[in-house]
Amino acid sequence: MESLADNLQATSQKRLALAVIDFLSNSAKDGTVSSEDTESIEIAKSCIADSFHVSPDDPAALKDAIGDQSLLSIYGVYEKLKGKTSTAPMPGAAGSKASSSAPKPSAPTPTNPEAESFKSQGNAAMQQKDYPKAIDLYTKAIDLSPVNPVYLSNRAAAYSASHKHTEAVADAELAVSADPKYTKAWSRLGLARFVLGDAKGSMEAYQKGIDYEGNGGSEAMKKGFKTAKAKVEEEEKEGANGDCLELTAPVSGGGMPDISGLMNNPMFASMAQNLMSNPEALQGLMNNPRLREMAQGMGGGGGGGGGMPDISAMMSDPSLREM
Repeated sequence: MESLADNLQATSQKRLALAVIDFLSNSAKDGTVSSEDTESIEIAKSCIADSFHVSPDDPAALKDAIGDQSLLSIYGVYEKLKGKTSTAPMPGAAGSKASSSAPKPSAPTPTNPEAESFKSQGNAAMQQKDYPKAIDLYTKAIDLSPVNPVYLSNRAAAYSASHKHTEAVADAELAVSADPKYTKAWSRLGLARFVLGDAKGSMEAYQKGIDYEGNGGSEAMKKGFKTAKAKVEEEEKEGANGDCLELTAPVSGGGMPDISGLMNNPMFASMAQNLMSNPEALQGLMNNPRLREMAQGMGGGGGGGGGMPDISAMMSDPSLREM
Protein backbone atom coordinates (compact mmCIF):
# COMPACT_ATOMS: atom_id res chain seq x y z
CA MET A 1 0.00 0.00 0.00
CA GLU A 2 1.38 3.37 -1.01
CA SER A 3 2.08 5.87 1.72
CA LEU A 4 0.80 9.44 1.71
CA ALA A 5 4.33 10.67 0.91
CA ASP A 6 4.47 8.38 -2.12
CA ASN A 7 1.14 9.70 -3.36
CA LEU A 8 2.26 13.31 -2.93
CA GLN A 9 5.50 12.62 -4.80
CA ALA A 10 3.60 10.96 -7.65
CA THR A 11 1.27 13.96 -7.86
CA SER A 12 4.21 16.36 -8.01
CA GLN A 13 5.81 14.30 -10.76
CA LYS A 14 2.59 14.38 -12.79
CA ARG A 15 2.42 18.14 -12.41
CA LEU A 16 6.00 18.49 -13.52
CA ALA A 17 5.31 16.26 -16.53
CA LEU A 18 2.38 18.49 -17.51
CA ALA A 19 4.55 21.58 -17.09
CA VAL A 20 7.17 20.08 -19.42
CA ILE A 21 4.48 19.23 -22.00
CA ASP A 22 3.18 22.81 -21.79
CA PHE A 23 6.72 24.13 -22.29
CA LEU A 24 7.20 21.93 -25.37
CA SER A 25 3.87 23.04 -26.82
CA ASN A 26 4.70 26.73 -26.34
CA SER A 27 8.17 26.21 -27.82
CA ALA A 28 6.59 24.77 -30.97
CA LYS A 29 4.07 27.61 -31.19
CA ASP A 30 6.36 30.57 -30.57
CA GLY A 31 9.05 29.47 -33.01
CA THR A 32 11.63 28.46 -30.41
CA VAL A 33 12.03 25.22 -32.35
CA SER A 34 11.93 25.03 -36.14
CA SER A 35 8.94 23.70 -38.03
CA GLU A 36 11.04 20.69 -39.04
CA ASP A 37 11.27 19.69 -35.38
CA THR A 38 7.56 20.05 -34.64
CA GLU A 39 6.92 16.38 -35.28
CA SER A 40 9.64 15.42 -32.80
CA ILE A 41 8.08 17.74 -30.22
CA GLU A 42 4.70 16.06 -30.66
CA ILE A 43 6.27 12.62 -30.24
CA ALA A 44 8.06 13.76 -27.08
CA LYS A 45 4.81 15.17 -25.63
CA SER A 46 3.01 11.93 -26.36
CA CYS A 47 5.74 9.83 -24.74
CA ILE A 48 5.76 11.98 -21.59
CA ALA A 49 1.97 11.88 -21.33
CA ASP A 50 1.91 8.10 -21.71
CA SER A 51 4.78 7.52 -19.29
CA PHE A 52 3.34 9.67 -16.51
CA HIS A 53 -0.32 8.90 -17.24
CA VAL A 54 -1.32 12.53 -17.68
CA SER A 55 -3.58 14.25 -20.18
CA PRO A 56 -2.15 17.44 -21.73
CA ASP A 57 -5.62 18.22 -23.08
CA ASP A 58 -7.01 18.68 -19.55
CA PRO A 59 -6.87 22.47 -18.91
CA ALA A 60 -7.81 22.07 -15.23
CA ALA A 61 -4.90 19.68 -14.62
CA LEU A 62 -2.54 21.98 -16.50
CA LYS A 63 -3.61 25.03 -14.49
CA ASP A 64 -3.19 23.01 -11.30
CA ALA A 65 0.35 22.15 -12.42
CA ILE A 66 1.68 25.61 -13.28
CA GLY A 67 -0.99 28.11 -12.26
CA ASP A 68 -0.49 31.42 -14.07
CA GLN A 69 3.21 30.76 -14.61
CA SER A 70 5.12 28.79 -17.21
CA LEU A 71 7.93 26.33 -16.72
CA LEU A 72 10.28 28.79 -18.40
CA SER A 73 9.44 31.64 -16.01
CA ILE A 74 9.64 29.29 -13.03
CA TYR A 75 13.06 28.09 -14.14
CA GLY A 76 14.10 31.74 -14.46
CA VAL A 77 13.33 32.14 -10.76
CA TYR A 78 15.41 29.06 -10.01
CA GLU A 79 18.36 30.45 -11.99
CA LYS A 80 18.22 33.68 -9.99
CA LEU A 81 18.02 31.76 -6.74
CA LYS A 82 20.99 29.65 -7.76
CA GLY A 83 23.03 32.82 -7.96
CA LYS A 84 21.75 34.17 -4.62
CA THR A 85 21.66 31.16 -2.33
CA SER A 86 24.00 31.46 0.62
CA THR A 87 24.62 27.73 0.68
CA ALA A 88 27.85 26.85 -1.10
CA PRO A 89 27.51 24.10 -3.74
CA MET A 90 29.04 20.74 -3.01
CA PRO A 91 32.37 20.03 -4.72
CA GLY A 92 31.73 18.96 -8.27
CA ALA A 93 28.06 19.89 -8.00
CA ALA A 94 27.66 21.64 -11.30
CA GLY A 95 25.16 21.50 -14.13
CA SER A 96 22.58 18.78 -13.64
CA LYS A 97 23.84 17.89 -10.16
CA ALA A 98 23.22 21.41 -8.92
CA SER A 99 19.75 21.34 -10.47
CA SER A 100 18.84 18.03 -8.87
CA SER A 101 19.96 19.17 -5.42
CA ALA A 102 17.82 22.31 -5.49
CA PRO A 103 14.09 22.38 -4.79
CA LYS A 104 12.05 22.07 -7.98
CA PRO A 105 9.96 25.24 -8.27
CA SER A 106 7.46 23.56 -10.62
CA ALA A 107 4.74 24.61 -8.19
CA PRO A 108 4.58 26.93 -5.16
CA THR A 109 6.72 25.53 -2.38
CA PRO A 110 4.51 23.80 0.20
CA THR A 111 4.26 25.58 3.53
CA ASN A 112 7.05 24.49 5.83
CA PRO A 113 6.17 24.82 9.55
CA GLU A 114 9.79 25.53 10.48
CA ALA A 115 10.08 28.16 7.76
CA GLU A 116 6.84 29.76 8.96
CA SER A 117 8.27 29.92 12.46
CA PHE A 118 11.37 31.74 11.19
CA LYS A 119 9.13 34.13 9.24
CA SER A 120 7.07 34.92 12.35
CA GLN A 121 10.23 35.54 14.37
CA GLY A 122 11.48 37.76 11.55
CA ASN A 123 8.25 39.76 11.64
CA ALA A 124 8.69 40.24 15.38
CA ALA A 125 12.26 41.45 14.83
CA MET A 126 10.99 43.92 12.21
CA GLN A 127 8.50 45.35 14.72
CA GLN A 128 11.37 45.82 17.15
CA LYS A 129 13.39 47.46 14.34
CA ASP A 130 16.08 44.82 14.73
CA TYR A 131 16.64 44.61 10.98
CA PRO A 132 19.85 42.52 10.92
CA LYS A 133 18.11 39.88 13.04
CA ALA A 134 15.04 40.02 10.79
CA ILE A 135 17.21 39.51 7.69
CA ASP A 136 18.89 36.51 9.32
CA LEU A 137 15.56 34.93 10.26
CA TYR A 138 13.98 35.52 6.86
CA THR A 139 17.09 34.03 5.27
CA LYS A 140 16.61 30.88 7.33
CA ALA A 141 13.01 30.69 6.14
CA ILE A 142 14.12 31.15 2.53
CA ASP A 143 16.73 28.41 2.87
CA LEU A 144 13.89 26.05 3.74
CA SER A 145 11.44 27.43 1.18
CA PRO A 146 13.40 29.24 -1.56
CA VAL A 147 10.50 30.15 -3.88
CA ASN A 148 8.19 31.58 -1.24
CA PRO A 149 7.34 35.15 -2.36
CA VAL A 150 6.29 36.21 1.14
CA TYR A 151 9.65 35.34 2.68
CA LEU A 152 11.52 37.01 -0.20
CA SER A 153 9.35 40.11 -0.02
CA ASN A 154 9.71 40.36 3.75
CA ARG A 155 13.48 40.13 3.50
CA ALA A 156 13.37 42.83 0.82
CA ALA A 157 11.55 45.07 3.31
CA ALA A 158 14.18 44.32 5.95
CA TYR A 159 16.97 45.10 3.49
CA SER A 160 15.35 48.43 2.59
CA ALA A 161 14.98 49.29 6.28
CA SER A 162 18.72 48.57 6.61
CA HIS A 163 19.45 50.83 3.61
CA LYS A 164 20.60 47.84 1.57
CA HIS A 165 18.41 48.70 -1.38
CA THR A 166 20.36 46.75 -4.00
CA GLU A 167 19.72 43.54 -2.07
CA ALA A 168 16.09 44.61 -1.61
CA VAL A 169 15.66 44.94 -5.37
CA ALA A 170 17.10 41.46 -5.95
CA ASP A 171 14.76 39.85 -3.41
CA ALA A 172 11.70 41.76 -4.60
CA GLU A 173 12.40 40.81 -8.22
CA LEU A 174 12.60 37.16 -7.20
CA ALA A 175 9.36 37.49 -5.27
CA VAL A 176 7.39 38.96 -8.19
CA SER A 177 8.86 36.34 -10.50
CA ALA A 178 7.70 33.61 -8.14
CA ASP A 179 4.22 35.10 -7.77
CA PRO A 180 3.32 38.29 -9.69
CA LYS A 181 0.00 38.44 -7.81
CA TYR A 182 1.74 39.01 -4.49
CA THR A 183 1.44 42.79 -4.70
CA LYS A 184 3.44 43.65 -1.58
CA ALA A 185 6.52 42.54 -3.50
CA TRP A 186 5.76 45.04 -6.29
CA SER A 187 5.45 47.80 -3.70
CA ARG A 188 8.78 46.89 -2.13
CA LEU A 189 10.42 46.67 -5.53
CA GLY A 190 9.07 50.12 -6.38
CA LEU A 191 10.45 51.62 -3.17
CA ALA A 192 13.90 50.06 -3.50
CA ARG A 193 14.25 51.09 -7.14
CA PHE A 194 13.17 54.64 -6.32
CA VAL A 195 15.74 55.03 -3.54
CA LEU A 196 18.44 53.73 -5.92
CA GLY A 197 17.53 56.45 -8.41
CA ASP A 198 15.63 54.27 -10.86
CA ALA A 199 12.45 56.35 -10.92
CA LYS A 200 11.22 54.84 -14.19
CA GLY A 201 11.74 51.29 -12.93
CA SER A 202 10.00 52.27 -9.69
CA MET A 203 7.03 53.66 -11.58
CA GLU A 204 6.78 50.45 -13.62
CA ALA A 205 6.84 48.31 -10.46
CA TYR A 206 4.09 50.35 -8.81
CA GLN A 207 2.03 50.17 -12.00
CA LYS A 208 2.32 46.38 -11.98
CA GLY A 209 1.19 46.38 -8.37
CA ILE A 210 -1.82 48.52 -9.25
CA ASP A 211 -2.69 46.23 -12.16
CA TYR A 212 -2.54 43.10 -10.03
CA GLU A 213 -4.45 44.69 -7.15
CA GLY A 214 -7.28 45.62 -9.48
CA ASN A 215 -9.98 48.27 -8.95
CA GLY A 216 -7.47 51.04 -9.56
CA GLY A 217 -5.04 49.85 -6.88
CA SER A 218 -4.64 50.69 -3.20
CA GLU A 219 -3.96 54.21 -1.98
CA ALA A 220 -0.43 53.27 -0.93
CA MET A 221 0.36 51.79 -4.35
CA LYS A 222 -1.12 54.79 -6.16
CA LYS A 223 0.84 57.18 -3.94
CA GLY A 224 4.08 55.33 -4.74
CA PHE A 225 3.29 55.44 -8.45
CA LYS A 226 2.47 59.16 -8.30
CA THR A 227 5.72 59.95 -6.50
CA ALA A 228 7.80 57.93 -8.97
CA LYS A 229 5.98 59.43 -11.96
CA ALA A 230 6.63 62.97 -10.69
CA LYS A 231 10.32 62.13 -10.41
CA VAL A 232 10.39 60.68 -13.93
CA GLU A 233 8.75 63.85 -15.32
CA GLU A 234 11.21 66.00 -13.39
CA GLU A 235 14.16 64.05 -14.80
CA GLU A 236 12.74 64.26 -18.33
CA LYS A 237 12.34 68.02 -17.93
CA GLU A 238 15.90 68.35 -16.68
CA GLY A 239 17.10 66.21 -19.56
CA ALA A 240 15.25 68.41 -22.05
CA ASN A 241 16.82 71.51 -20.50
CA GLY A 242 20.22 69.87 -20.68
CA ASP A 243 19.67 69.17 -24.37
CA CYS A 244 18.93 72.83 -25.05
CA LEU A 245 21.76 74.80 -26.61
CA GLU A 246 24.19 76.22 -24.10
CA LEU A 247 24.25 79.68 -25.61
CA THR A 248 25.98 81.65 -22.86
CA ALA A 249 29.68 81.11 -23.49
CA PRO A 250 31.91 80.92 -20.40
CA VAL A 251 34.14 83.96 -20.13
CA SER A 252 37.76 83.80 -19.07
CA GLY A 253 39.40 86.23 -16.74
CA GLY A 254 40.46 88.43 -19.67
CA GLY A 255 36.89 88.88 -20.86
CA MET A 256 37.08 86.52 -23.85
CA PRO A 257 34.45 83.84 -24.38
CA ASP A 258 35.25 80.16 -24.69
CA ILE A 259 35.68 80.14 -28.47
CA SER A 260 35.96 76.35 -28.74
CA GLY A 261 32.70 75.92 -26.89
CA LEU A 262 31.05 78.59 -29.02
CA MET A 263 32.20 77.00 -32.29
CA ASN A 264 30.84 73.66 -31.14
CA ASN A 265 27.41 75.24 -30.87
CA PRO A 266 25.47 73.84 -33.89
CA MET A 267 23.44 77.04 -34.36
CA PHE A 268 26.50 79.28 -34.26
CA ALA A 269 28.43 76.98 -36.62
CA SER A 270 25.53 76.99 -39.10
CA MET A 271 25.32 80.78 -38.94
CA ALA A 272 29.06 81.14 -39.50
CA GLN A 273 28.99 78.78 -42.49
CA ASN A 274 26.07 80.68 -44.00
CA LEU A 275 27.81 84.01 -43.55
CA MET A 276 31.05 82.79 -45.14
CA SER A 277 29.22 81.53 -48.20
CA ASN A 278 26.86 84.51 -48.49
CA PRO A 279 28.51 87.97 -48.60
CA GLU A 280 25.12 89.69 -48.72
CA ALA A 281 24.14 88.06 -45.44
CA LEU A 282 27.40 89.26 -43.90
CA GLN A 283 26.65 92.82 -45.05
CA GLY A 284 23.16 92.57 -43.59
CA LEU A 285 24.57 91.36 -40.31
CA MET A 286 26.98 94.29 -40.12
CA ASN A 287 24.07 96.70 -40.67
CA ASN A 288 21.94 95.00 -38.00
CA PRO A 289 21.09 97.66 -35.33
CA ARG A 290 21.00 95.05 -32.57
CA LEU A 291 24.57 94.00 -33.35
CA ARG A 292 25.68 97.63 -33.44
CA GLU A 293 24.24 98.13 -29.96
CA MET A 294 26.22 95.14 -28.69
CA ALA A 295 29.41 96.44 -30.35
CA GLN A 296 28.94 99.81 -28.70
CA GLY A 297 28.45 98.04 -25.36
CA MET A 298 31.77 96.26 -25.87
CA GLY A 299 33.54 99.48 -26.66
CA GLY A 300 32.01 101.30 -23.74
CA GLY A 301 32.93 98.65 -21.25
CA GLY A 302 29.36 98.46 -20.00
CA GLY A 303 27.49 95.39 -18.97
CA GLY A 304 29.36 92.71 -17.12
CA GLY A 305 32.62 94.57 -16.62
CA GLY A 306 34.49 92.53 -19.22
CA GLY A 307 32.70 94.28 -22.07
CA MET A 308 31.63 91.06 -23.84
CA PRO A 309 28.11 90.88 -25.31
CA ASP A 310 25.47 88.50 -23.98
CA ILE A 311 25.91 85.64 -26.44
CA SER A 312 22.62 84.11 -25.34
CA ALA A 313 20.73 87.30 -26.12
CA MET A 314 22.49 87.68 -29.44
CA MET A 315 21.69 84.13 -30.54
CA SER A 316 18.08 84.57 -29.43
CA ASP A 317 17.58 87.61 -31.67
CA PRO A 318 15.24 86.51 -34.52
CA SER A 319 17.08 88.50 -37.16
CA LEU A 320 20.39 86.88 -36.18
CA ARG A 321 18.98 83.36 -35.89
CA GLU A 322 17.91 83.59 -39.54
CA MET A 323 21.46 84.25 -40.69
